[in-house]
Formats: sequence, structure tokens, C-alpha cells
Amino acid sequence: MIKEVLRQIDDMDKELKALGEDRSAEVKQRRKQLEQARAELLEGCNSLSAADKVFLARHPHRPKIDEYIDALFTDFFVQRGDRQCKEDPSILGGIALYKGKPVTVIGHRKGNTLEENMKYNFGMPGPEGYRKALRMMKQAEKFGRPIITFIDTPGAYPGKEAEERGQGEAIARNLAEMSTLTVPVIAVVTGEGSSGGALALGVGNRVLMLENAIYSVLSPEGFASILWKDASRHEEACDVMKLTAQDLLNYKVIDEIIPEPLGGAQLDHQALFANVDAALERNLSQLSRLSGSALASQRHKKFRQMGEV
Repeated sequence: MIKEVLRQIDDMDKELKALGEDRSAEVKQRRKQLEQARAELLEGCNSLSAADKVFLARHPHRPKIDEYIDALFTDFFVQRGDRQCKEDPSILGGIALYKGKPVTVIGHRKGNTLEENMKYNFGMPGPEGYRKALRMMKQAEKFGRPIITFIDTPGAYPGKEAEERGQGEAIARNLAEMSTLTVPVIAVVTGEGSSGGALALGVGNRVLMLENAIYSVLSPEGFASILWKDASRHEEACDVMKLTAQDLLNYKVIDEIIPEPLGGAQLDHQALFANVDAALERNLSQLSRLSGSALASQRHKKFRQMGEV
């Protein structure tokens, strides 16, 4: 459903742009009709299916990590390399100021063009990316900086060379080390959050999730292929997997849902950034009152309790 709605909205936006600044009565009437029809279409986006949310989570115009950094932080200083093998551009991270206070920001990086997607490996890090992220986290702990991660990946890179260089070990080490950090850690799932590739940046005191993001053990296509031997049933899998923000809040896997503009984050980046900013400021203020040992204990207990009946 959402795909067709967005197609119609895109056509309307193009026509509205083409109308320009013409103030004639005929054009004003047409502009009013288009704006009303657009608003009605968006109102229908209040009840989206899980498959619709998967589509929005993967939308190519959804904000990327570099856009979040530009909108929410200042004085960003990028850090590169894992100090063992090489630089992995699919993880972007560094030191920045948030509301004038130093923080460490780390996230999966996708591109806005095919060339950028290939350069950043479609947001699928190798072990070097996770080792780089852990290096920055340990540095943040040393200097008492809060850590904010942005999760948006279809999963860790599954290639042979990644496994040869220790992909599984790198992810496992991140999980173990993040659970013991003595600084506040806030993880924000902004788009796709799939498999251990997402969880390697997701062990936070607070796990926030955008309204139309997804967070799951694997993709719906992979789930359908394994369970039913039929990837074409991926839309059915979306419902079974319980991968939406609303499902995961009910299961206490995440702590808060950040609202998106009607129709998805790609339609109004600035409105989304304002919502993310408010959530970060509120949660960071609450976590900053806790001691280092209390932060580590809270984080450890939070993840140990997941799945308990």
C-alpha cells in the first residue's frame, strides 16, 4: 500500500513544484486540491502493515548517518581505522559536540547513490568496522564521553574474506565490551537493524527506534527462505517476525519509539531530526545522573532480562 501512496504523493509534489508561484485563481484552486488530496493520502498512513514499514525502513531517501551528524551535532571529528588491518568506510564515527558537550558518535553508513552504496558496501561492515567502533567506544570510556550509535544495516558483511579476518569474533567482542562500558550508551535504530551486524552497535542503556524502522534477527526474505523455502512469502514473514518498533516496544526489546512524519522519514528530514534531537536530549539527561558502575549494571541487567517469561 505505502509504495503506491508514495508514488502518488511524488506525482503531486512534482505538479505542485511545476505550478510555481503563479497566483492566478485557477492555479490557486488546483494547488488547494493537490494539497488536500496529499493530506488525505498521508492520513491513511496512520495504520501501516509490517511490510509497509519494511519498505519505509529501506527507502533510499531515508536520512543517513552523515545527515544525522550534520543536523544534530557540531564540530564532528571523524576517526578512521581499526589499528589492526584497515579502514572500513561502512562504519562512520568520531568525536562531536552535542548541546556543547563532547560525545562519541558511531553508525552504519549507507550511500545516497549507487556509487556511494558500493563504496560503503551497502552499510554492511566487515570486522575492521566493528573493531574501529569498539576502539572509539573504549576511547570514549577513557575520557568520559557518552556514546550515541545509529543503526542502519542489512547485516554484517557475510563474505569469505570477512570471516577469514574474524567477523564473528569482532561482533562477539563488541557485545561483551559494550555491556561493561561505564559511560552512557544510547542506540538509535534509524532504518534496517538486521542480525548481529546491528546488535554489535546496539547494546545500549537506552535503545530507541524510529517509528518505521525494523529490528530483527535477519531479513524477511531470509526468514521466508529458511522457514518456508520460499523468499516470495517475505511479506507474510514481516508479520510473523514481529520486527516493528511497536512490536519490540511491547516485548521490551526497545525503550522508546521516536515518531516519524506521516508517510515516512524521507518526506520531512527536518521534522524527524527535531524528534530525534528531543529523544536524545531527554535520555542523555536521565543517564548522565547515573554513576559508571550503575550504567554498566543497568545495561547488563537490561539485556539479560530480554526473553524472560
